[in-house]
Amino acid sequence: MRRLVLVCCRDCSHSDGNKQERSAILLKKILILSLLLLTLFSLAGCGSEKQNAGTGKENLQPITIGLMPDTDSVPFIIAQEKGFFAEEGVKVDIQQYKSAMDRDSALQSGNLDGAVSDMLAAAFAKSGGFDVKVTSFTDGSYKLIASKDAGVHTVSDLAGKDVSVSRNTIIEYVTDQILEKEHMTGDSINKVIIPQIPTRLEMLQNGKLAAATLPEPMASIAVHNGCQFVTGSDELGINPGVILFTTKATDTKKAEIQALYRAYNKAVDYLNQTDRSEYIDLIIEKGGFPPAAKEALVLPQYHKAGLPKESDVTDCIKWLNSKGLIQENYSYSDIVLNLLGK
Repeated sequence: MRRLVLVCCRDCSHSDGNKQERSAILLKKILILSLLLLTLFSLAGCGSEKQNAGTGKENLQPITIGLMPDTDSVPFIIAQEKGFFAEEGVKVDIQQYKSAMDRDSALQSGNLDGAVSDMLAAAFAKSGGFDVKVTSFTDGSYKLIASKDAGVHTVSDLAGKDVSVSRNTIIEYVTDQILEKEHMTGDSINKVIIPQIPTRLEMLQNGKLAAATLPEPMASIAVHNGCQFVTGSDELGINPGVILFTTKATDTKKAEIQALYRAYNKAVDYLNQTDRSEYIDLIIEKGGFPPAAKEALVLPQYHKAGLPKESDVTDCIKWLNSKGLIQENYSYSDIVLNLLGK
């Protein structure tokens, strides 16, 4: 009986040893499997990071841009609504403004990273101690439009007549450039200062002005309603419209700005290759354009993002200096920053 007990105990001990050995082997297998899984996950993560790094889509910060209801802003609306910003991995918060003053105030108060603007606004901001950088031109245009009963067919016909502009703005700059080409000056006409573009349009259409310089889409609406196109910035070969960003944004959000431009270029391709009927309702709704623009609006042939011509910068600076609006004689590199990689 005692021997049986001993045998049983030996069998129990042997059995316990086998269990421990099996447990150790199982634990070892689990550890090996865990290490393999961790290695695989790490490799996958590295591959994903490398892929994202190659496309510039890694951990992009949101970017906020200010727009006005003009044709310069249309590519941004298309890029947002057609998902091109999302494709590039950048979240763009679009803020709409009715006046350049409100837009510029938002930019200087830090509520915007950038804006669709113009060369004069960039120079004014820099001269006032708020540094911005122009990063590309836009496809906006400014047109001199005569009222239908003014009897005006050429620029020289405007001598001594009432022509409405907004003072010390891109509108007055373009008007003065138009006059200069015809060997006239600002004193050759009677400048009527009307800052509000809708009011300027209404007075023109009602025959209370001989002419007015208007941005798009207001110029197209005026012509659609019977007014006469005289000439404009496109005919002069000048393009003062720009996209600009604060230096804080260009320093800390370079990858975001570059992603924004990739999406912008996709929107340009879409606009140039797609029938107007497929997107006109969208841009009227999202762009803040008046309903009348649906029939009247003539969109330009859009161009992919590019740097402004040197003459578009230097001519604006010269005009501002000549009027005593700024004292600094800024160079091209003072105003323009190349983030396009070209």
